[in-house]
Amino acid sequence: MRSSVVLKLFFLTTTLCILILAVIYVGQTIFFKEYYANRKVNDLQTKIDAFKSAYMNTAGNSIAIQTLEQDFYRSNNASITVLDHDGNLKDVNDFYLEIKLLKTLTKEEEKMRIKVPLYQLMSIEEAASGQLLIARGDQVFINGIKSNSMFIPIVVQHPSGELLYENETFKRKVYKGNVRFEESKDWKDSSPSSYMSLFGAVSDIQLPSSGGASDFIYSNKLFLDQINAYQAKLLFEGNQLTDSIQIQDYEQNNVKYKLFIQPVHYDNGTTNYIFVMASLQPVDEAVQMMKDYYVYIVLFVLVLILIASLYFSLKIAKPLLRINQTTKKIANLDFSETIPIRSKDEIGDLSRNINQLSGTLHSYIGKLREDIEREKQLENTRKEFISGVSHELKTPLSVMKSCISILKDGVAAHKKDHYFEAMEKEVDKMDHLIVDMLELAKYESGTYKMKMDTFCIDKLIDSVCEKLAHELAAKTLRLSMQLIPALVVANQHRIEQVIINFMTNAIRYTPKNLEIIVSVIEETNHIVVRVENKGAQIPEEQLGKVWDRFYRGDTARKRSNGGTGLGLAISRKILELHDVHYGAANTTDGVVFFFSLNKKCE
Repeated sequence: MRSSVVLKLFFLTTTLCILILAVIYVGQTIFFKEYYANRKVNDLQTKIDAFKSAYMNTAGNSIAIQTLEQDFYRSNNASITVLDHDGNLKDVNDFYLEIKLLKTLTKEEEKMRIKVPLYQLMSIEEAASGQLLIARGDQVFINGIKSNSMFIPIVVQHPSGELLYENETFKRKVYKGNVRFEESKDWKDSSPSSYMSLFGAVSDIQLPSSGGASDFIYSNKLFLDQINAYQAKLLFEGNQLTDSIQIQDYEQNNVKYKLFIQPVHYDNGTTNYIFVMASLQPVDEAVQMMKDYYVYIVLFVLVLILIASLYFSLKIAKPLLRINQTTKKIANLDFSETIPIRSKDEIGDLSRNINQLSGTLHSYIGKLREDIEREKQLENTRKEFISGVSHELKTPLSVMKSCISILKDGVAAHKKDHYFEAMEKEVDKMDHLIVDMLELAKYESGTYKMKMDTFCIDKLIDSVCEKLAHELAAKTLRLSMQLIPALVVANQHRIEQVIINFMTNAIRYTPKNLEIIVSVIEETNHIVVRVENKGAQIPEEQLGKVWDRFYRGDTARKRSNGGTGLGLAISRKILELHDVHYGAANTTDGVVFFFSLNKKCE
């Protein structure tokens, strides 16, 4: 039982804790990554919609738009900008070169100044280094694509053929081999998104100032590369968006990114694009860190789980085992052990209830045993009563039967009165015997309750002696009384019956002309009453038997002197119900019977 409970609780607790740990580990290392990505996508979609509303309200204000972009970046750790219909940066215009066409087809084009964005050709670090490969007044060839808003460069070359700058993304789309310079088309007549080759002199170069509002865009090369790639799709693949946001996955150097392209439609029919790039690197690093960390935490938690499970199982199993042991003893009617209550939970309540049940059962079983013993005693009393009465009635019945036979046969008719008198005596004996037997049976039943009184024992003894004065005079016995005034607590009527039995017994067995001494002796808490008669003694081995019913000692103390043989047995029961000391002893020239009573406290 002990091993079973402890092991079950131990394995159950350990399995549950390990399962919880495994769920946490799997959730944080596998599902948490997906949850984080989905949560971030949903949050960014909501933030992009808010940015779109704010952008529409500040359209045309470049400074306000750049502030919105910077606030979005700081709040969401995601780069954001707005592209025009052809994929160019719309609200930043501080990183470009301007060329004056030298080889033109019309006179009007001689005065034209064409802006060429540089963020697609060089990095902001290169521009800030001061080591540009182009300066004002330099002549250059530029191959590119004409868009609605500006000229998008693909390759920039020196007239000598030296390659100065190139847009690698567009170059891969346009050229399959070497770069080719074709004769320039008419700028005005050429359509948007048409391929062109320009030749001119650099009239101006605009570079972003350090710490400017657009630095966070120009300094993010990966962000610019993705803008460039998306612009190529717009120009070369016609990948135009309608109303729904487009979400793309992108991975660079084992780092995953999410790209969001949200179209913005205007009333004039043009469409711009909100372009957002968010990195998922933080969650990847966190998940990897958790994987490394869990190697240590799992070992620690497993040890902790084992210790906690063992303690937990023992904490519950130990009181249950104690309860089991105690209930086994209760089942075997052993109520000597109680369960210690050390907690205020359900186990403590169970222990308390079992203790109460044990006490109640013990009480009821004790009462039941007392009732059974009392019933047995009553049954024995009935049997003894029947046996005793049947035995003791044999002699008087035999005498009466003999007398009746004599009277019936008419023998000795002159003694008729004598036989009637003999039968009357036998009837009186039988009546006394039955009364004494019933009284003794009442005392021995165990149901009789003795009611206590307070009275003077000396006056009670004096009254009894007056009642027995005739019997004393009939045998010419001397009565010596040594009494002292004393209050006792007892049942006066029953103590009077005891004294009468002692005195009657003394008168019966005291030879004529001898003395009976009745005395009262005071002790610390008791009063001792003694009745001593002179004459024949009782053998020592039979002193304890004189209290038995129908005691038959030597011939000197047989009931031929009268009596039923139940007086001392009745006295013994009365004194036992008083719970006092009593006894009989031989003196130098006789026998003394005595008993003690509780003295009344002052």
